[in-house]
Amino acid sequence: MKRKTLLMLKKSKDDFISGEKISDELGISRTAVWKHINTLREEGYKIESMPKNGYKLLSCPDVLTLEEIEEYLTTDFIGRNIHYFGSIGSTNIKAKEIAMEEGEGTVIIAEEQTRGKGRLGRDWVSPKGKGIWMSIILKPQMPPSEVAKLTLIGAAAVNQGLKQIGLKSHIKWPNDIIIHGKKVCGILTEMSCELNIINYVIMGIGINVNLGEEDLSQVLASKATSLKEITGIDIDRKRLLAMVLNHFEDLYLPFKLEGDISKSIHISRENSIIIGKEVRIIRGDTETIGKALDIDEEGQLIVEYEGGKRESIFSGEVSVRGLRGYVE
Repeated sequence: MKRKTLLMLKKSKDDFISGEKISDELGISRTAVWKHINTLREEGYKIESMPKNGYKLLSCPDVLTLEEIEEYLTTDFIGRNIHYFGSIGSTNIKAKEIAMEEGEGTVIIAEEQTRGKGRLGRDWVSPKGKGIWMSIILKPQMPPSEVAKLTLIGAAAVNQGLKQIGLKSHIKWPNDIIIHGKKVCGILTEMSCELNIINYVIMGIGINVNLGEEDLSQVLASKATSLKEITGIDIDRKRLLAMVLNHFEDLYLPFKLEGDISKSIHISRENSIIIGKEVRIIRGDTETIGKALDIDEEGQLIVEYEGGKRESIFSGEVSVRGLRGYVE
């Protein structure tokens, strides 16, 4: 009922709505309405109350709950069920704990992660209220060998979401989003399977939205940045989150239903920051230099080495870096 009370306040926009009207429409007592209003105030909603006039919503908090993003959502199932946390160790860990009981498209999102992780066990800085730290539960019915392609869908969705809010970004195959030569987003895809049956896939997405200089160590600042640092203004996290989820569903459904990943590959090619460049291919302690030529129809990176030998690289096998640094 609290959620329905909030929706009624939002629907009335700049007008007052009486406690009696809320009570009648929701079939609850005036006392219950008052309690819901107070709870919303405690959660950061500014609500004006006036005798005889009722209540008016003045402002909403900057939180990534379903109530705050659903006005921007166009999805059928991605993001329609959100588990929201003020602080959590890791959204991926929580997602894995509840994945078997939750429906596909469920999103775990937190204002802060205290033990956020990226690929290869690297730490991911996730300060409170400044980024988008989320994990999406997926349950595709396909061979486990196909799951690596999902990372490209996630990268393409973030790229297109940023484009929709006016920010041009590049994709560093397979899982990083780059702006001005620095990382603003990383994607970590994990899977649980038995033989040829996928139990679930967890896609963790971390976007550095409104982080400041104080949030990034000197080491991190050399290769990572935030959307706020790039634009000089605070970015609307709610709208960006919804845009990413909308694009994700649009790109995921053809892959889930027909195995079609062509649109995501096209986006990854068109916005690649490494195609046509010399790169370092790192496998454990081994490093090889080659030229990134293309992304094939299976989502693998085609690399040409000295002497003309070509190789299609599976995303789970390697890390790709520029010759002199993270990108360049």
